[in-house]
Amino acid sequence: MNQNTTEAQIAALLRRGMSNNGIVQQLHCCKNRVARIRRRLGIPNVPAQPLTLEQKWAASTKPVDGGHLAWTGSRQSTSRTPVMRYGDRMLTAAGIAFRIRTGREPQGYVYAECGFNHCVAPAHVDDEAARRKTREVLRYLSGRGERPAKCGRGHDQAVDGLLTPDGRSYCGGCKRERRSAELEAPRA
Repeated sequence: MNQNTTEAQIAALLRRGMSNNGIVQQLHCCKNRVARIRRRLGIPNVPAQPLTLEQKWAASTKPVDGGHLAWTGSRQSTSRTPVMRYGDRMLTAAGIAFRIRTGREPQGYVYAECGFNHCVAPAHVDDEAARRKTREVLRYLSGRGERPAKCGRGHDQAVDGLLTPDGRSYCGGCKRERRSAELEAPRA
C-alpha cells in the first residue's frame, strides 16, 4: 500500500467521478481511507454500472475453431448445462444466445446440434419450435413426405410425433412406453 498518497490526490480523483475501487487500484492506497475522504467531502458514491444481460453473457464465452463458442461461466451441477445468474433469475447460456439471435423468447429446450458439446454460438442454437420446423423441411426435401396421422400402435402423431435431426419420424409415445417397460422389467 502506498503511504505517500496525499488526501489532495484522492480528493482530486473523487471530484473527477472515480469510484473508490478505481482510486484504490490507481493509487494503491487504503480503501477505507478513500471512503472516509469521500464522506468528509460529501461526494456521493459512484453508481454501479451493471452489465447488460448480453454483455455479461459475452464475458463468459470463448471463441473456438469452427465458429463455435465455448462457455467459461457457471454450469448446472448435474447436467453440466451452461447457466448464468442475472438479477434474480437463472438462465441457460444457450437460451440467452437464442434471444440474441432471434430477439424472442425460446420455446422449450434450446441447444446446438453443431456437434460441439454445449456450444453457445447464437448461430448454432435453436429452440424446439425452430428445430421442429427445420426437421420438417429436411423431411420433405429428402422425399419422405408427410408424417402419418397415427403410429403403428395408434398414438396421435400431432401430439407424440417427433423427428430426428435428419427428418426421420418416430413416435414419442412408443418411446415412452418402451422406456417404462424397460424400467419395470426385472433385472437378472
